[in-house]
Amino acid sequence: MTAQIYLITPPSFDPEAFRPQFIEALEAGEIACVQLRLKNADGTPVPREKVRKAAEVLMPEAQNRDVAFLINDDAELAAELGADGVHVGQEDMGAKQARAIVGKDAIVGVTCHNSRHLAMEAAESGADYVAFGAFYPTSTKVAKTQADPEILKIWSTMTNVPCVAIGGISANNALPLIEAGADFIAVVSWVWNYKEGPSAAIKTLSSLI
Repeated sequence: MTAQIYLITPPSFDPEAFRPQFIEALEAGEIACVQLRLKNADGTPVPREKVRKAAEVLMPEAQNRDVAFLINDDAELAAELGADGVHVGQEDMGAKQARAIVGKDAIVGVTCHNSRHLAMEAAESGADYVAFGAFYPTSTKVAKTQADPEILKIWSTMTNVPCVAIGGISANNALPLIEAGADFIAVVSWVWNYKEGPSAAIKTLSSLI
C-alpha cells in the first residue's frame, strides 16, 4: 500500500509572493508531481500570460528538486515552456492530441471524473495517468461528479495505468483512497490553508503515506 503526493497550486496567487510557500511545501516531504492550475473564481481559464508568468517563477523550483511540473489544460504552453507535461480535462483535448503537442517523453494526465469508460479511453489513447474524483466535498471547484473509492480498487486490479485521487482530500480522509489503490493523492486547498502552514501539511500527509 503506497501512494505519492500530487500537489496542485491554489487557483489564484501572486507568483513571487507565493514562491516561499511553494518552496516550503516542496521541501517538507517527497512530492511526485506539481500541477499549475490557475482559474478565475467562476472556473474559467485565466489569460495564458498569467499562467506563463507563474510557471516561469515556480517551475524551476520544482524541477531543481526533481519534482515533475505539469500545466493544467494548456498543452501548447507546456511544450513551449519545457514543462514535464500537461493535465487535460474532458472539455479540453484528448490524450492523443495532447501527446502530439507535448511529445512522447512528456507526461499526459486526463480527468476522468467517476467513469471507468472515460479512463479506459484515456489509457488507450496514451495517457500516462487518469484522475478520478471528486471523492469528497471540495471548495477548489464545483465538482461535476462524485466518485466512490471502489473505482480505484477496480481500476488498480484491471490495469497498470496509474490513477490519481482528487477532490477534498486531506490527511484526515486520504487513507481509504490509499487503501483502495490510488497511486497518487492530489491535494490542493487543504495544504495551502493548513493552519500550521504547507510544510506541516505535507509532513502530516507524508507520514500517512
